[in-house]
Formats: sequence, C-alpha cells, structure tokens
Amino acid sequence: MREVWNNSKTRRYGLVSSLLNLIYPSSCPFCKNSSDNHKHSPICSECWQNIKIYTGPSCSICAAPLVSEYSTICQECIEQRPRFSKVLNYGIYADVLAEAIHLMKFSKLRRLANALGSLFFELSIPRYDGIVPVPLSANSLKARGFNQSLLISRVLSKKLRIPIYIDMLFKTRETLPQIGLNAKERIKNLRGSFEAKKINGLRLLLVDDVMTTGATARECSKVLVKAGAEDVIVVTLARPSRM
Repeated sequence: MREVWNNSKTRRYGLVSSLLNLIYPSSCPFCKNSSDNHKHSPICSECWQNIKIYTGPSCSICAAPLVSEYSTICQECIEQRPRFSKVLNYGIYADVLAEAIHLMKFSKLRRLANALGSLFFELSIPRYDGIVPVPLSANSLKARGFNQSLLISRVLSKKLRIPIYIDMLFKTRETLPQIGLNAKERIKNLRGSFEAKKINGLRLLLVDDVMTTGATARECSKVLVKAGAEDVIVVTLARPSRM
C-alpha cells in the first residue's frame, strides 16, 4: 500500500513540476536543454545526477581533499588543530554542485536549498543535540534577504529530528569579503567577529554551504567551544579541490 502511495505521490510531483516548467520555462545552464524538475530548476535532472559525493583522499579532521591516499591529516591541521572535532563534507566545489550553490545564494533560488540539503542524507551524520547554521552579519542578511546556511540546516533538522539554534551564535561585526584573501588573511579578518551565548555541554553540528580555507568554521567552533559546547562537528556541502 505504501509503494502505491509513493508512486502516486511521485506522479503528482512530476505533473506539478511539468506544469511549473511550462509556466516558468528555463534552460539548463550546462546542457541547455529544458529544465524538467522544478525542485532543482534550472538544472535538469540529467545534469543534477552528475553531482557526486567525494570519496577521494581527504584530511580526517577538516576534510580538505589531499593528493595522496596515504596522507591522513593536512598540514594546516597538523600545525594548528581546530576546535571542531571533524568536518563532514559532501562534495567538491566545482561544476554542477558549485553552480547550484551559486544560484541559491546569488540568484536567490531558495528552492534549491531543499535539493542541496538533501545531499547531506548521503553522509553519516550523528544525531547531536542541535544544529547551528553559520550566521551572517545583520547587513549581509539584510542585503541577501536570507541565510543560505539556515535554509539547508532546516532540511537536515527535519531529517535528523533535532533542533536548530538560530539564537546561539551571532556575527557581531562586519568583515571584509573573504574572496581574494589567503588563509592567514581570512583568519585575521574573522577574528573576534562571532559571539555565542552560554552553552551547557551541548554537542553541535555547525552547518555551512561552502568551506574554503576553513577560517569561518575554525572561528565559529572556537567561539562555541569557549561558550561551553562539548563538541562541534562541521557539516558542509562543498570544499574546493585544492587550496
């Protein structure tokens, strides 16, 4: 009976997607064919299937992709161990995955948050005490109109059935854009820009869309642990292939 219901639900969703694509036609930015699924439109289903989980060698702490499969920890984590215990990262920030994240953030296609957040279901994420989305500053939130980390956190929260804490971690001052800064400059730029409320030994999942050098995750986890978090695991959609 459940299988019949699921098939019926899938057919109804397909009809709705077809109707929406007729009303709001769009072409896939990769293959230029018509988009066929409103859930991840304008990216078509065939191109969306090219988004794959990264299974290559990576740092066991920060999940940075490594060149050799015999390496286990990156140089940065050896030199300065972060306050988070580990990073659970889905894929490489390139091609379809990068485009989908970019469309969500900068073209304001919020519906992509559901499709992108669902990618987390392929990761072995523990059921911790709560989820903390990486916050934006007040001005950045006002300019964008939403926090993409919060949107994908909601998908994860619903799946794991654990609460989201949106009033636990704050970005209290404006910082320079991280783009164009090296790792050391990013750390310096973010230092002292986050604050957290008192935390009574909670184990937290810190969620962000993209982890580049890891400066944001390091600063946020440091503040959370200092405020009393027992453990912090970072969950992110993508990391660049090379730093």
